[in-house]
Amino acid sequence: MAGSDGQAATSVGAGLRLMAVHAHPDDESSKGAATMARYVAEGHEVMVVTCTGGEAGSVLNPAMDRPEVHTNMAEVRREEMARAAKILGVHHRWLGFVDSGLPEGEPLPPLPEGCFALVPLEESTEALVRVMREFRPHVVVTYDENGGYPHPDHIRCHEVSVAAFDAAPDPGRFPGAGEPWQPLKLYYSHGFSRAKITAFHESLVARGLESPYQEWLNRWDPDKADVMERVTTRVRCDDYFEVRDEALKAHATQIDPNSRWFAVPLDMQREVWPTEEYELVRSLVDSTLPEDDLFAGIRERVNT
Repeated sequence: MAGSDGQAATSVGAGLRLMAVHAHPDDESSKGAATMARYVAEGHEVMVVTCTGGEAGSVLNPAMDRPEVHTNMAEVRREEMARAAKILGVHHRWLGFVDSGLPEGEPLPPLPEGCFALVPLEESTEALVRVMREFRPHVVVTYDENGGYPHPDHIRCHEVSVAAFDAAPDPGRFPGAGEPWQPLKLYYSHGFSRAKITAFHESLVARGLESPYQEWLNRWDPDKADVMERVTTRVRCDDYFEVRDEALKAHATQIDPNSRWFAVPLDMQREVWPTEEYELVRSLVDSTLPEDDLFAGIRERVNT
């Protein structure tokens, strides 16, 4: 298991291995955390790679909006990430790039020099290839081409993850970054869909509870396709929703425990939407769609 700095050597066993590549600390806990906790509980190895330190993140929890937190944001976020990784039971690795921030205003201001989104793609790809060749994942999970939402670091995370997936097995690419390794499947995670939000909203209303989702649904473009149309794989992980929530709360600067993250009671979540969703985009093994397991097709290949 990685140490508190996330850089300790990883002991790679003979079991199945999953790598989730994220832009900032807290992304791993809000996107696919229950899936990771399930696979850890089943005895598989999971590594979270965080591309940036999240230094540019805002303090979104009023209880953490204190001068000493703002002054030491980078250190605070490292400590939060270490707690979340321990809760989830995952290995963790910092890729070491600088948070680009989310530009706002008209016109949009330029991104800060040297930030992750502006680092040459070859440089960040090599850094991720080095970790892939060390950990040797069978499955890689990242964001789609839109980044989940259009944050420059999320979009860059997608680009780096896809490039590294292709480069890791190629002995001609980055020969100094370790022995080549071929990941077998690449997925995009899809956490927020109109179908899911609608299901939660309708269930809250039906129980006579206040729903925080009506305004969100009102803003949704009815002509825009729901991301659920892209989903190929739904992993049942409702037994691990509590672990997911504890990991989220570990990121105390980013997650207000009174926010709509926790508006839907866990029993309702388990009844209405007990899965996390993914899109299979690359596969070197045969599996039948739709899937209910990120390791579908790999279990048979590795165990034979």
